[in-house]
Amino acid sequence: MRTVSSLFVLMLLAPILLVLLSCQPRPATPKTETAKLTQLPELLPRSPLIGTPEEQAYIINTYNSLAEKLQADPYHLDAKLKMAQLLMLEARATGEHGHYYPAALKMTGSVLAQNPPRDEEFQALLLQTSVYLSLHQFERALQSGEKALALNPHNALIYGALVDAHVELGQYAQAVEYADKMVAIRPDLRSYARVSYLREIHGDVPGAIEAMKLAVSAGMPGYEDAAWCRYTLGKLYERYGQHELAGHEFRLCLDERPNYPFALAALADLHQLKGEYQEAEKLLDQACAIIPEVGFYEQKAALYQKMGKDEQTAALSQEILAMLADDEANGHKMDMEYARVYRDLLNDLPKALEHALAEYRSRPDNAEVNELLASIYFKMDELEAAEKHIEKALATESKDPELLCLSGLILIKAGNEAQGRQQLEASMRQNKYQQHAFAAAAQTALKRF
Repeated sequence: MRTVSSLFVLMLLAPILLVLLSCQPRPATPKTETAKLTQLPELLPRSPLIGTPEEQAYIINTYNSLAEKLQADPYHLDAKLKMAQLLMLEARATGEHGHYYPAALKMTGSVLAQNPPRDEEFQALLLQTSVYLSLHQFERALQSGEKALALNPHNALIYGALVDAHVELGQYAQAVEYADKMVAIRPDLRSYARVSYLREIHGDVPGAIEAMKLAVSAGMPGYEDAAWCRYTLGKLYERYGQHELAGHEFRLCLDERPNYPFALAALADLHQLKGEYQEAEKLLDQACAIIPEVGFYEQKAALYQKMGKDEQTAALSQEILAMLADDEANGHKMDMEYARVYRDLLNDLPKALEHALAEYRSRPDNAEVNELLASIYFKMDELEAAEKHIEKALATESKDPELLCLSGLILIKAGNEAQGRQQLEASMRQNKYQQHAFAAAAQTALKRF
């Protein structure tokens, strides 16, 4: 399951842009050297396959207009806020996180250094919170978000950001409380999507699908946030074994937003599940050519692994490590990703554990982090530690098939065969087509019973 910040941070952004574009420029306050913008961030060329020509022209024209204002006045608050927003949108659209997110943080920091009026301070803190979420700096996101909330407790977007921060930190009760407030203020694509995620991790899969359908219906076809919601609905179907419905959503996604790379990669997954490896590889090549999303490369390496292409798997794994190091150098916390690469692609369990524990130290109550640790300890035959972490991972009563599968295998290995069998059977009821790292062991165990 993808990290919630990755799922929803984009959906925070689109409405902010509308707010900012409607703002009238206000005079800057203290014009200190700290607040002065001395260098403009570069707008990188987009792949022609990203978005429409009209969208690309709009981005370029908006950037040029803002750059002109900032060159004329390096203290221009309104232009700085709009530029930060634009940089964040481009980070998401192009996958150039290492370039755009640090630049966006620099822009919001410059705004805050001017001791701006209340509204501008709120917008800067909200944007800053969104960047911290994208960089997986969740404690910082929470701190920044709480400052923004104190300035404006009636804004739906800040509640959405705080939902994400609390989920990532494993503070699920607080996340639910803020999601309720967000929906009450503004029932829309962003709030429905968060409700969907929270329902899923609390075991309400039909409710999660229902809420994500509402999110899709609330979106405007062709826009990236709507495409992301449809893609996420498809991934929900896929995760729970409804592959025909999943494929339908991914294809619709591509009809509405051609060449959408996440939908291409998702279709590749479905082909891989059917053993259609050549078609899966072709789709992943297309996705990788559009944006440098490390997840696509991880999918491709896993595909090579299944195809028995050991040399290509090893070479691509090293390329992935280099990509993660580059992200890390630009402020992106990547320990979860490192741990999965070392666990699944390189079979270096001590290294996987090192990174998983680093993540655990920063957010010990997060279910995904505990599931990751449980899986590593299970593979290392450290059953006591595996049991401890799988119990924490199951605390929200999630029905995620892979989580239930891992839980069942741990129970069986620990000698509790009856309960372990129940968990494996529950896992297969949720999705009988599982092909993750523990699926074969689960099938073998069930045949033995």
